[in-house]
Amino acid sequence: MEEIANYVPQMYATFWALIPPVVAIVLALITKEVYSSLFLGIVIGGLFWSDFRFEATVNHVFKDGIVRVLTNSYNMGILVFLVILGVMVCMMNKAGGSAAFGRWASAHIKTRIGAQLASVALGVLIFIDDYFNCLTVGSVMRPVTDKHQVSRAKLSYIIDATAAPVCIIAPISSWAAAVAGFVEGEDGFSIFIRAIPYNYYALFTIIFMIVLIVRKIDYGPMRTHEKNALKGDIYTTPDRPYANAENEVVETKGKVIDLVFPMIVLITACVIGMIYSGGFFSGVGFVEAFSGSDASVGLMYGSFFALVITIIYYMFRRVLKFSESMSCIPEGFKAMVPAILILTFAWTLKAMTDSLGAKEFVAELVKSTPDALLSFLPALVFIIACFLAFATGTSWGTFGMLIPIVVNAFEGTNATMMIISISACMAGAVCGDHCSPISDTTIMASAGAQCNHINHVSTQLPYAITVALVSFVTYIIAGFFGNSKGLPGVMKSPVIPLVIGLILLYVVLQVIKTVEKKKDPIDAE
Repeated sequence: MEEIANYVPQMYATFWALIPPVVAIVLALITKEVYSSLFLGIVIGGLFWSDFRFEATVNHVFKDGIVRVLTNSYNMGILVFLVILGVMVCMMNKAGGSAAFGRWASAHIKTRIGAQLASVALGVLIFIDDYFNCLTVGSVMRPVTDKHQVSRAKLSYIIDATAAPVCIIAPISSWAAAVAGFVEGEDGFSIFIRAIPYNYYALFTIIFMIVLIVRKIDYGPMRTHEKNALKGDIYTTPDRPYANAENEVVETKGKVIDLVFPMIVLITACVIGMIYSGGFFSGVGFVEAFSGSDASVGLMYGSFFALVITIIYYMFRRVLKFSESMSCIPEGFKAMVPAILILTFAWTLKAMTDSLGAKEFVAELVKSTPDALLSFLPALVFIIACFLAFATGTSWGTFGMLIPIVVNAFEGTNATMMIISISACMAGAVCGDHCSPISDTTIMASAGAQCNHINHVSTQLPYAITVALVSFVTYIIAGFFGNSKGLPGVMKSPVIPLVIGLILLYVVLQVIKTVEKKKDPIDAE
């Protein structure tokens, strides 16, 4: 056992550590088949780790990979949370809450733009956790967007763009808690708050998405999906995800409250669960408890108690019998199986890259940056975080790798540059996570919208890259302002780079709009 613990593969902390996720991503985009692509990436990681020995590869892939990630308490907590969410969504459908909301929305939402903006608004309101956001917004808004002929790819993009980008700028969220935990030796929560105005990718993504909807701009593969949706095909490709999942809804006695009440209970219970896991009920302050919480434990406990309360509530309301609620358990589990399978493979792939020293390889890249390029460091951190999160499919893992390095680089020397660089790391991680086909949030957005996963990735990519390029330029500007000596304090604020970035984003959108005008316009009503 000691030999295995001390074993270091020949490819450790080299460029080869990033090859397995790159292979998985490229294969997924080429073959449009995510399960086998992920598994091949895992196998390549195992081969690299074992120096191509058969037995060691099999042991590493299964024992150190799949079995270890599934017996990890954090991962298992997330899977339990997802299953309970699936059960609650099934119950809300069966009780008629979703149908009642659909009827209410049909009466109040008259246009495609209104349906999309309502999805954005709901996504922004559910800011506590990106998993919860993805599945809830998807289940609630699908009937509404389907009625107004919004493609499932567009709904997936809206869900994804209001998940991580909203959570990363919300102080009361599982993401704030995670980031605060990675800032060692500093007031992590305070740094998170100060970094929000510099989180250009998240801020620009939300603005960009709203402008796209209001100005009726679509480009890239998304344009094809939206044009087909207006002709009645909301999927575009032959694949119809979740077509066999139980979705029998219409109980006429269901009301909007049968959807709203479980959601409010779930949000409240998850907040209580998170502060409980942080020690709030043992005397720790609210802020400290939230920043020190275990999101997996908090969300698992919160969702469980929300499920119990919802079962009792539906029995009291006489919209669901106890036996009907229990029948939703296997149905909710079944609906989550595709997402759970992809998540398991994505986590295993990350375990392979970790065992090959991907963290150490990236850390050395950042540390070797020459002083002359210091003003460019936020932009460089943004790009590295983008690539790392894209290749590994984890934004939280990227935080854990890069934030401590950034803190060490600027601690006690330039507080402004430390804040800008930490924010650039968070923004880049969210961007890479947003683009990556092996990201858990991207997977959840596909599941929530019941969209073909590769369709979601390919249609979202041009939008995410557009915002990433604008954000990259904005971080160069912010780096020069933050690193320049002798400038007044107001010049070092996030406002000036933010305004310049917004102007640049507007110009880019105008150019895109002009180019798209030359094509057949999409009638958005």
